[in-house]
Amino acid sequence: MRIMFLNHSSRQEANPQREARIVSLLNGYASSGTTVELHYPDDLGGGEVLRQLEQRKALSGLHHILETPALVKKIIEAERSGFDAVVQSNTFDPGVEAGRLAVRIPVVGVLRSSCHFAACLGDRFGLIVPLESHVPYVSRIIETYRMGHFVSAIKAVNLYESGDLSKHHNLILERTIAVGREMVACGAQVIIPIGGRLVPYEVTPEELEPEIGVPVINTKAVGIRFAELMVSSNMTHSQKAYPWSPGLSPEDVSRRSSHRE
Repeated sequence: MRIMFLNHSSRQEANPQREARIVSLLNGYASSGTTVELHYPDDLGGGEVLRQLEQRKALSGLHHILETPALVKKIIEAERSGFDAVVQSNTFDPGVEAGRLAVRIPVVGVLRSSCHFAACLGDRFGLIVPLESHVPYVSRIIETYRMGHFVSAIKAVNLYESGDLSKHHNLILERTIAVGREMVACGAQVIIPIGGRLVPYEVTPEELEPEIGVPVINTKAVGIRFAELMVSSNMTHSQKAYPWSPGLSPEDVSRRSSHRE
Protein backbone atom coordinates (compact mmCIF):
# COMPACT_ATOMS: atom_id res chain seq x y z
CA MET A 1 0.00 0.00 0.00
CA ARG A 2 1.31 3.48 -0.91
CA ILE A 3 0.11 6.52 0.99
CA MET A 4 0.96 10.08 0.01
CA PHE A 5 1.43 12.23 3.12
CA LEU A 6 0.75 15.66 1.65
CA ASN A 7 2.18 18.82 3.16
CA HIS A 8 -0.08 21.86 3.02
CA SER A 9 2.67 24.18 1.78
CA SER A 10 4.90 24.09 -1.29
CA ARG A 11 7.87 25.02 0.87
CA GLN A 12 10.00 21.95 1.38
CA GLU A 13 11.73 21.15 4.65
CA ALA A 14 14.92 23.21 4.89
CA ASN A 15 16.63 20.56 6.99
CA PRO A 16 17.09 17.26 5.07
CA GLN A 17 18.01 15.40 8.27
CA ARG A 18 14.83 16.55 9.98
CA GLU A 19 12.73 15.61 6.95
CA ALA A 20 14.31 12.15 6.92
CA ARG A 21 13.46 11.80 10.62
CA ILE A 22 9.83 12.78 9.93
CA VAL A 23 9.53 10.28 7.06
CA SER A 24 10.95 7.57 9.30
CA LEU A 25 8.51 8.54 12.05
CA LEU A 26 5.53 8.43 9.69
CA ASN A 27 6.48 5.02 8.33
CA GLY A 28 6.82 3.83 11.91
CA TYR A 29 3.12 4.60 12.40
CA ALA A 30 2.15 2.50 9.35
CA SER A 31 1.52 -1.22 9.14
CA SER A 32 4.01 -3.63 7.62
CA GLY A 33 3.69 -3.48 3.85
CA THR A 34 2.61 0.19 3.79
CA THR A 35 4.92 2.90 2.46
CA VAL A 36 4.30 6.51 3.45
CA GLU A 37 5.83 9.14 1.15
CA LEU A 38 6.06 12.83 2.04
CA HIS A 39 5.08 15.17 -0.82
CA TYR A 40 4.58 18.89 -1.37
CA PRO A 41 2.09 20.71 -3.64
CA ASP A 42 3.18 23.06 -6.41
CA ASP A 43 3.35 26.76 -5.67
CA LEU A 44 0.23 28.14 -7.36
CA GLY A 45 0.31 31.34 -5.30
CA GLY A 46 -0.54 32.42 -1.78
CA GLY A 47 2.87 31.66 -0.30
CA GLU A 48 3.46 35.28 0.64
CA VAL A 49 0.24 35.30 2.68
CA LEU A 50 1.52 32.32 4.68
CA ARG A 51 4.88 34.00 5.27
CA GLN A 52 3.27 37.21 6.55
CA LEU A 53 0.77 35.41 8.77
CA GLU A 54 3.58 33.34 10.28
CA GLN A 55 5.61 36.46 10.99
CA ARG A 56 2.64 38.08 12.74
CA LYS A 57 1.70 34.83 14.52
CA ALA A 58 -1.83 35.33 13.20
CA LEU A 59 -2.52 32.05 11.41
CA SER A 60 -6.27 32.27 10.93
CA GLY A 61 -6.81 29.78 8.09
CA LEU A 62 -6.64 32.24 5.19
CA HIS A 63 -3.44 30.61 3.89
CA HIS A 64 -5.11 27.20 3.82
CA ILE A 65 -7.97 28.52 1.70
CA LEU A 66 -5.50 29.98 -0.80
CA GLU A 67 -3.57 26.69 -0.91
CA THR A 68 -6.61 24.59 -1.82
CA PRO A 69 -6.19 24.56 -5.64
CA ALA A 70 -2.58 23.40 -5.33
CA LEU A 71 -3.60 20.67 -2.90
CA VAL A 72 -6.40 19.43 -5.18
CA LYS A 73 -3.95 19.36 -8.10
CA LYS A 74 -1.52 17.24 -6.10
CA ILE A 75 -4.28 14.89 -4.93
CA ILE A 76 -5.31 14.25 -8.55
CA GLU A 77 -1.64 13.59 -9.36
CA ALA A 78 -1.49 11.11 -6.48
CA GLU A 79 -4.37 9.07 -7.85
CA ARG A 80 -2.86 9.07 -11.35
CA SER A 81 0.53 8.04 -9.95
CA GLY A 82 -0.90 4.94 -8.30
CA PHE A 83 -1.12 6.02 -4.67
CA ASP A 84 -3.78 4.15 -2.74
CA ALA A 85 -4.68 7.10 -0.49
CA VAL A 86 -3.72 10.65 0.42
CA VAL A 87 -3.38 11.85 4.01
CA GLN A 88 -3.24 15.61 4.50
CA SER A 89 -0.41 16.18 6.95
CA ASN A 90 -1.68 19.48 8.33
CA THR A 91 -3.92 19.10 11.38
CA PHE A 92 -6.42 21.67 10.09
CA ASP A 93 -7.35 19.41 7.12
CA PRO A 94 -6.77 21.96 4.32
CA GLY A 95 -7.89 20.83 0.87
CA VAL A 96 -9.39 17.57 2.12
CA GLU A 97 -13.06 18.30 1.42
CA ALA A 98 -12.27 19.73 -2.03
CA GLY A 99 -9.89 16.87 -2.84
CA ARG A 100 -12.58 14.28 -2.15
CA LEU A 101 -14.63 15.78 -4.97
CA ALA A 102 -11.78 15.26 -7.44
CA VAL A 103 -10.68 11.62 -6.91
CA ARG A 104 -11.97 8.22 -5.84
CA ILE A 105 -9.02 7.17 -3.70
CA PRO A 106 -9.45 7.96 0.03
CA VAL A 107 -8.42 11.48 1.06
CA VAL A 108 -8.00 11.59 4.82
CA GLY A 109 -7.88 14.59 7.13
CA VAL A 110 -6.01 13.89 10.35
CA LEU A 111 -8.21 16.26 12.38
CA ARG A 112 -11.52 14.73 11.33
CA SER A 113 -10.30 11.16 11.79
CA SER A 114 -8.74 12.06 15.16
CA CYS A 115 -12.01 13.59 16.37
CA HIS A 116 -13.91 10.41 15.57
CA PHE A 117 -11.20 8.29 17.18
CA ALA A 118 -11.26 10.46 20.31
CA ALA A 119 -15.06 10.16 20.45
CA CYS A 120 -14.57 6.38 20.67
CA LEU A 121 -12.31 6.81 23.70
CA GLY A 122 -14.41 9.21 25.73
CA ASP A 123 -17.48 11.41 25.81
CA ARG A 124 -15.69 14.76 25.74
CA PHE A 125 -12.38 15.83 24.25
CA GLY A 126 -10.31 19.00 24.35
CA LEU A 127 -8.27 20.46 21.49
CA ILE A 128 -4.93 22.17 22.10
CA VAL A 129 -3.84 24.60 19.36
CA PRO A 130 -0.60 26.59 18.92
CA LEU A 131 -2.02 30.15 18.77
CA GLU A 132 -5.10 32.09 19.88
CA SER A 133 -5.86 32.84 16.21
CA HIS A 134 -6.32 29.10 15.72
CA VAL A 135 -9.16 28.88 18.27
CA PRO A 136 -12.01 30.33 16.14
CA TYR A 137 -10.62 28.58 13.07
CA VAL A 138 -10.70 25.15 14.70
CA SER A 139 -14.11 25.89 16.21
CA ARG A 140 -15.55 26.50 12.74
CA ILE A 141 -13.98 23.32 11.37
CA ILE A 142 -15.37 21.24 14.23
CA GLU A 143 -18.86 22.64 13.68
CA THR A 144 -18.56 21.78 9.98
CA TYR A 145 -17.79 18.20 11.06
CA ARG A 146 -20.82 18.28 13.42
CA MET A 147 -18.56 17.23 16.30
CA GLY A 148 -19.06 20.31 18.48
CA HIS A 149 -21.06 18.46 21.14
CA PHE A 150 -17.98 16.34 21.93
CA VAL A 151 -15.69 19.33 22.51
CA SER A 152 -15.11 20.48 26.07
CA ALA A 153 -12.74 23.34 25.15
CA ILE A 154 -10.25 24.65 22.59
CA LYS A 155 -7.20 26.28 24.16
CA ALA A 156 -3.89 27.66 22.87
CA VAL A 157 -0.37 27.06 24.18
CA ASN A 158 0.63 30.35 22.48
CA LEU A 159 3.80 28.92 21.02
CA TYR A 160 4.67 28.87 17.34
CA GLU A 161 8.19 29.20 15.98
CA SER A 162 9.52 28.59 12.49
CA GLY A 163 12.64 26.50 11.90
CA ASP A 164 14.12 23.99 14.31
CA LEU A 165 11.90 23.42 17.34
CA SER A 166 14.22 21.02 19.14
CA LYS A 167 15.57 23.79 21.37
CA HIS A 168 11.98 24.51 22.48
CA HIS A 169 11.20 20.90 23.43
CA ASN A 170 10.94 21.48 27.17
CA LEU A 171 8.86 24.64 26.74
CA ILE A 172 6.42 22.89 24.37
CA LEU A 173 6.16 20.00 26.81
CA GLU A 174 5.59 22.27 29.81
CA ARG A 175 2.93 24.43 28.17
CA THR A 176 1.07 21.50 26.60
CA ILE A 177 0.94 19.67 29.93
CA ALA A 178 -0.32 22.80 31.71
CA VAL A 179 -3.09 23.44 29.17
CA GLY A 180 -3.98 19.73 29.06
CA ARG A 181 -4.40 19.62 32.84
CA GLU A 182 -6.65 22.71 32.71
CA MET A 183 -8.82 20.95 30.12
CA VAL A 184 -9.07 17.77 32.16
CA ALA A 185 -10.09 19.81 35.21
CA CYS A 186 -12.89 21.29 33.07
CA GLY A 187 -14.18 17.93 31.83
CA ALA A 188 -11.98 16.76 28.96
CA GLN A 189 -11.53 12.98 28.91
CA VAL A 190 -9.27 12.88 25.83
CA ILE A 191 -6.84 15.46 24.38
CA ILE A 192 -6.21 16.17 20.69
CA PRO A 193 -3.09 18.30 20.08
CA ILE A 194 -3.40 20.36 16.90
CA GLY A 195 -0.20 21.49 15.17
CA GLY A 196 1.93 18.52 14.16
CA ARG A 197 5.18 20.46 14.30
CA LEU A 198 4.68 20.58 18.06
CA VAL A 199 3.02 17.18 18.66
CA PRO A 200 4.04 14.54 17.63
CA TYR A 201 7.08 15.81 15.68
CA GLU A 202 8.75 17.54 18.64
CA VAL A 203 6.91 16.30 21.73
CA THR A 204 5.34 12.84 21.67
CA PRO A 205 1.92 11.88 23.06
CA GLU A 206 3.76 9.29 25.17
CA GLU A 207 5.52 12.14 27.00
CA LEU A 208 2.25 13.96 27.62
CA GLU A 209 -0.17 11.21 28.64
CA PRO A 210 1.35 10.32 32.05
CA GLU A 211 1.43 13.99 33.04
CA ILE A 212 -2.04 14.93 31.78
CA GLY A 213 -3.74 11.73 32.88
CA VAL A 214 -5.96 11.05 29.85
CA PRO A 215 -5.36 9.67 26.33
CA VAL A 216 -3.47 12.08 24.03
CA ILE A 217 -4.15 11.47 20.34
CA ASN A 218 -1.32 11.10 17.84
CA THR A 219 -3.05 12.75 14.89
CA LYS A 220 -0.49 11.62 12.31
CA ALA A 221 -0.69 7.97 13.36
CA VAL A 222 -4.51 8.06 13.38
CA GLY A 223 -4.62 9.58 9.88
CA ILE A 224 -2.30 6.94 8.45
CA ARG A 225 -4.10 4.03 10.11
CA PHE A 226 -7.48 5.42 9.06
CA ALA A 227 -6.29 5.56 5.44
CA GLU A 228 -5.02 1.98 5.74
CA LEU A 229 -8.41 0.86 7.06
CA MET A 230 -10.23 2.46 4.13
CA VAL A 231 -7.88 0.99 1.52
CA SER A 232 -7.75 -2.52 3.03
CA SER A 233 -11.56 -2.53 3.32
CA ASN A 234 -11.99 -1.33 -0.29
CA MET A 235 -13.90 1.68 1.01
CA THR A 236 -13.86 5.29 -0.09
CA HIS A 237 -16.04 8.37 0.26
CA SER A 238 -19.73 8.07 -0.55
CA GLN A 239 -20.60 9.56 -3.92
CA LYS A 240 -23.85 10.78 -2.35
CA ALA A 241 -21.76 12.98 -0.06
CA TYR A 242 -18.93 13.73 -2.51
CA PRO A 243 -20.25 13.60 -6.10
CA TRP A 244 -17.30 12.81 -8.35
CA SER A 245 -16.70 13.93 -11.91
CA PRO A 246 -14.21 11.62 -13.68
CA GLY A 247 -11.62 12.83 -16.15
CA LEU A 248 -10.15 15.80 -14.30
CA SER A 249 -6.41 16.20 -14.92
CA PRO A 250 -3.95 17.98 -12.62
CA GLU A 251 -3.47 20.59 -15.33
CA ASP A 252 -7.18 21.39 -15.34
CA VAL A 253 -6.86 22.88 -11.85
CA SER A 254 -4.55 25.68 -12.97
CA ARG A 255 -5.56 25.96 -16.66
CA ARG A 256 -7.65 28.93 -17.74
CA SER A 257 -10.84 28.13 -19.61
CA SER A 258 -10.87 29.09 -23.28
CA HIS A 259 -14.68 29.20 -23.27
CA ARG A 260 -16.24 32.64 -23.55
CA GLU A 261 -19.90 33.57 -23.26
